Amino acid sequence: MFNLVKGTHDVILDEAQKYTYIENVLQNTAQLFGYKEFRTPIIETSELFLRSVGDSSDIVRKEMYTFEDKGGRSITLRPEITAGIVRSMVNAKLFAMQDYPVKGYYTGPCFRYERPQQGRYRQFNQFGIECIGITSPHRDAEVISMGFDSLVFLGFENVTLKINTLGDDESRENYKKALRDYFGSHIENMCNDCKERYQLNVLRILDCKDPDDQEIVKNAPKISDFLSENAKQSFETIKKDLDFLNIPYEVDESLVRGLDYYSGVVFEFHYTSSKGKNYGAIGAGGHYGKLVSEIGGPEVEGCGYAMGIERLASVMSDDNLFEDLTDTTDIYVMPLGERATAASLGIANYLRVSGYNCEVCLEGKGMSQMFKKAERRNALYAIIVGDNELDNDEFVIKNLASQEQFKVSSDDLLKKLDELLNFEGRKHFECCDGDCDCDGDCDCAESEENKGCCCSHKE
Repeated sequence: MFNLVKGTHDVILDEAQKYTYIENVLQNTAQLFGYKEFRTPIIETSELFLRSVGDSSDIVRKEMYTFEDKGGRSITLRPEITAGIVRSMVNAKLFAMQDYPVKGYYTGPCFRYERPQQGRYRQFNQFGIECIGITSPHRDAEVISMGFDSLVFLGFENVTLKINTLGDDESRENYKKALRDYFGSHIENMCNDCKERYQLNVLRILDCKDPDDQEIVKNAPKISDFLSENAKQSFETIKKDLDFLNIPYEVDESLVRGLDYYSGVVFEFHYTSSKGKNYGAIGAGGHYGKLVSEIGGPEVEGCGYAMGIERLASVMSDDNLFEDLTDTTDIYVMPLGERATAASLGIANYLRVSGYNCEVCLEGKGMSQMFKKAERRNALYAIIVGDNELDNDEFVIKNLASQEQFKVSSDDLLKKLDELLNFEGRKHFECCDGDCDCDGDCDCAESEENKGCCCSHKE
């Protein structure tokens, strides 16, 4: 038996249903906001992430799966998807062909070599959106509201939105200088990661998780003291929009995010379950100013966020936020005998193409065994097919909850099932056997659905 690679996991059965449910809600929400789907490769040239994510980030320094392919090219399994989405937009020349902003959403696997823990895997699934071509802080606020709405649609309550701003270029450069001066007198007593971050990007030190270093970080200069007037106004606009949208938030000046391409507003959605379990950030994102041009596109800015599907599924299971995802089978077809088995294949296929979830027993079981199989599949109705039914061109339908059963002709089977299962969208016509005076001037004659009925004017 082969074991799973460390840090990976199989997503099957009930868990797979949960993932699909989450992805559908997130995708539907994105579509409500006018976003289009993007699907990009899971492998990219390593240079893409070195240029976009930044060599000071933990992702690039420690966590990327990078290898040399047979052509001698350095290839990386994507650790995040934003860079690939922007690359695809640049390659497709979308910034020249479409009105701004260009808006896309994505779902797919990412890979990071980090310590596996609950809700965190080395291969994990991520949903995210990118809105590029932003010229107003109102668009940043809309992106944040979209992420917040997505979590509400999934059933989350009391989500804590943490926001901060990294300011514009002028603000950040002044702030970095102040941080360098402050941490310069402490850096020898800080962790090795902080020492490396001090050289590469001093902002990263604010994100250190070492308890001793966090005490030093508490007294570090605050970004708010170094913001330009433009940066202050943009951040104030975003906060006013969030107030208007009734989205509660906390300003957290230690929030910098883990990717080097962020500038302007950054944000995280935090959640603690009803059982008191703190899951930390279950979604996060921010504004970026140079990412598109770094990847070869125009000088345009963007904003986006991402959410881990595993993390969402874990906390939703913990807090019983999933709707009833029990699998049900609409109809279970029960053939009695070889002749009926062959006919039941056709009946089941007819019902499937008519829109019904249908299973059929093809193993030659007895009635009691077939009823047990139907019960295990949570079937709603059974259709019993035997020689007598075939001879009389009729079927027995049984309600498996009430045990009520009745006969229906083969011509009326679909109509009866539509009534029983409240199927909408199919129009049924009563056949007049050609004995009418409409001369074809009626709804049933004009309907494409009803061509081929026994009315003489429909022949």
